[in-house]
Amino acid sequence: MIDIHSHILPGLDDGARTIQESRALARAAASEGVRTIVATPHVRSDYPTLASEMARRVQLLREDLAGEEIEVELLEGGEIDLAFAATLGPEELRRFTLGGAGRYVLVEFPYGGAWPDEGALARLEEFGLKPILAHPERNGAVQEGPEQLEALVERGCLIQVTAASLTGHFGARTRATAAELLNRGLVHVVASDTHSPALARVGLADVCAVLANDDLARYLTQEAPAAILGGARPPAPPT
Repeated sequence: MIDIHSHILPGLDDGARTIQESRALARAAASEGVRTIVATPHVRSDYPTLASEMARRVQLLREDLAGEEIEVELLEGGEIDLAFAATLGPEELRRFTLGGAGRYVLVEFPYGGAWPDEGALARLEEFGLKPILAHPERNGAVQEGPEQLEALVERGCLIQVTAASLTGHFGARTRATAAELLNRGLVHVVASDTHSPALARVGLADVCAVLANDDLARYLTQEAPAAILGGARPPAPPT
């Protein structure tokens, strides 16, 4: 499986604090069948991560995991706040694309209040970048009307739902919203959004068990994320 959203880099944002925590997250992922993890540190005003620093820390963690014989491939990426993205040039933004493929950028969907700014999304698209909206099921406005995401998907955005949302760890309302988005065919990928071993980790294997649908599980955790990392648009989700 492929996990495209993980705060596994140590000491960079609100994710893993130490190299030991990063190792623990990688080991847990590997034990459940994850073979590729994209490091997606926050890129926003409170964590103004530089692409060069992200890349440096990815390389250091790659070397450490290899030395520890933890068999996961670690790729570059970022989780970008749309408002902060306006302060970044196209080349810096491209360096934060998932897997460094220069195509898809993970955009942090706000948990409450603000809806993604149409102008900010258009700016990314002008640079040839396609947004993947992270965890919209946790947003209050989306919970009130999940169908609102249809217009964003029609314009080319992809949707990433968090594993813990589908298992109910974020509450019944979030779980119901995630399920409704799945039923509407609006979800393209599930990811862990893992932060720390101290938190109750919900991984991709947990989601596959909850879904009890092999075709859909394979699409969300293997086929669609593989297409994204290759810079291609995933096929339509299975019904």
